[in-house]
Amino acid sequence: MHDPDLNQPPFNPIAPVVVILALAMLAVEIVFQGGARGFFGGQNAVGWRSEAIQAYGVYDTILDWMFATGRFPPEHLLRFVAYPFIHGSFTHLIFALVITLAIGKMVAEVFSAFAVVVVFFASAIGGAVVYSLMFETGQPLFGAYPAVYGLIGAFTFMLWAKAKYTGQNQFRAFYLIGFLMALQLFFKIVFGGGNDWVADLSGFATGFVLSFVLSPAGPQRVLGWFEKIRRR
Repeated sequence: MHDPDLNQPPFNPIAPVVVILALAMLAVEIVFQGGARGFFGGQNAVGWRSEAIQAYGVYDTILDWMFATGRFPPEHLLRFVAYPFIHGSFTHLIFALVITLAIGKMVAEVFSAFAVVVVFFASAIGGAVVYSLMFETGQPLFGAYPAVYGLIGAFTFMLWAKAKYTGQNQFRAFYLIGFLMALQLFFKIVFGGGNDWVADLSGFATGFVLSFVLSPAGPQRVLGWFEKIRRR
């Protein structure tokens, strides 16, 4: 019997790539909050959030224009990878931040840093494209949720792979996304809101599908991770 390593932390540290993504979201919000409170930027800083949403939010009209003209200017393509870092308020940010750190930590323990980045931004792009093609609202899409749901998709793949190779019910892997979608539906019915859930669900699907390619060593690596967690 081996003595436990007393120097080993009870919880693995969060992967740097996840911390960087979270800090980038937080840094943008700090700039908006500081400007709105007059800490820096002068009077014009009060409108920085609105200006950023206008400049970097994804509009369905812009995507329609790009497809119609066959022109894809860099400043508009930038929107699809920049909008996850812009939020409507600190409250809007905080939930995305918590999920990024919690789910991103677990995904990064199996996936490479490169794979985590690909899942995050590809899910943001996939969510924005589907949302823009399905609706003609003229309202911008912004916030990290489609990208975050992509990380949830990768984590769901991990649960699905574990269930598949241990003979368990694979549909249980989708309980988390089912719960989150039901919660969003509840808030939409009670408080109203837009159709952002379509972007979130599309981000989830993007992250899940990409995991078949990006997960190193496939399901075997996933099973090894769960076995490691069980022994702690």
